[in-house]
Amino acid sequence: MKTLFIIPARGGSKGIPKKNIRSLNGKPLILYSIDIARNFANDEDICVSTDCDEITAVVERYGLSVPFKRPAALSTDTAGTYDVILHALKYFEDLNKTYDNILLLQPTSPFRTQKHISDIFNLYSADLDMVVSVGKSHQNPYFNLFEENEFGFLEKSKKGLFKNRQEAPPVFFYNGSMYLINVMALKERPLYNFEKIKKYTLDDLYSIDIDTELDWALCETIIKEGYIKNNEIL
Repeated sequence: MKTLFIIPARGGSKGIPKKNIRSLNGKPLILYSIDIARNFANDEDICVSTDCDEITAVVERYGLSVPFKRPAALSTDTAGTYDVILHALKYFEDLNKTYDNILLLQPTSPFRTQKHISDIFNLYSADLDMVVSVGKSHQNPYFNLFEENEFGFLEKSKKGLFKNRQEAPPVFFYNGSMYLINVMALKERPLYNFEKIKKYTLDDLYSIDIDTELDWALCETIIKEGYIKNNEIL
């Protein structure tokens, strides 16, 4: 089974400027994803997809070649991950390099361990569309998530008579950390149309996706207070 590791790193972050190369506990954020990928792949099978020369410079100083510059059309706020993945895959296929699956590692999820990567590969089989990392949601559409109806009143998003959240069916969210994608399925339909998806559940500590300054401060604190050790996420 041949895997292409893709690390998508757009340069135009608005919430946290230059987020992907900002230093988290003394190391540029994107390097956390590169380090974990290098435990499972040769550099030739690790692809940083970026439109940003500054990101490219940081990555190449770290010894990893950036194979191409992502087109501007795939680097806007509205550009989809699906097209970014297909673009990277085509680049390698044009070099006669084919892959069975893709492991997408978003740099904004720095807290992954080697065990997490191994576990997600162990869950994968060729008859699946994807194995994806998830967190267990503390909000539940059967209990405390609501939608506004046509009259302007709140209604539960899903019908159910549950006295507390613990009684309601568990629900999960994609935490953005790991997507192990079947290339054949990807060529047939976009990710949002996948049907055969298995989950790999991470606890709250490892499900953080950095989007705001508060998220960043939380990650700094987690490392400094020793909740996660640096050698765990290499």
